[in-house]
Amino acid sequence: MAAKIEPLLTIEDLEACPDDSNRYELIGGELFVSRAPAVEHQLIVQNIQKYWLAYLERKLVGTIVAGAGAVLDQHDAVIPDLVFVQNERWSTIVRNGRFVGPPDIVVEVVSPGIENQRRDRSVKRQLYAKYGVREYWIVDSENRSIDIHRLAGANLKLICTLQDRDEVTSPLLPEFRLQVSMVFICPAQG
Repeated sequence: MAAKIEPLLTIEDLEACPDDSNRYELIGGELFVSRAPAVEHQLIVQNIQKYWLAYLERKLVGTIVAGAGAVLDQHDAVIPDLVFVQNERWSTIVRNGRFVGPPDIVVEVVSPGIENQRRDRSVKRQLYAKYGVREYWIVDSENRSIDIHRLAGANLKLICTLQDRDEVTSPLLPEFRLQVSMVFICPAQG
């Protein structure tokens, strides 16, 4: 079977995409388009960010940023939901308002749909491993779980799947603890 070869898209092609409510990401020169995240998705991001910021006020070990672009090379540019960068690495991986190197931790909240699951669980996991992201959290609102992957060699290996009263911890965040159930609290639920 012959392989289909197409020209790879570049960052310049990505920057030519329309300024609309869609998210445009480039992975391996392939364009991925998704709709703006739903309210539940954004509330989950906000919950994680709230606990992370409270932690970082006590432990000045780094910075968390939501929804910033990460341009990893000419053919790879994504918009992670949340990233964490240790203080000592900040100046080496942030330039011109974008991440140009691998953050220490990337968090993606999976949106509903098979294509979104595949992109976050497989395509983005491989991409983040390729560039050396040390930890990758996949937050699944449907199953109310968080998968923690850690870099092992050239792969992000699944370390654990956490639910309910389990606590998220990380060797990159000394003394950080976040109960998984707190991530999925929405205002209407109290």
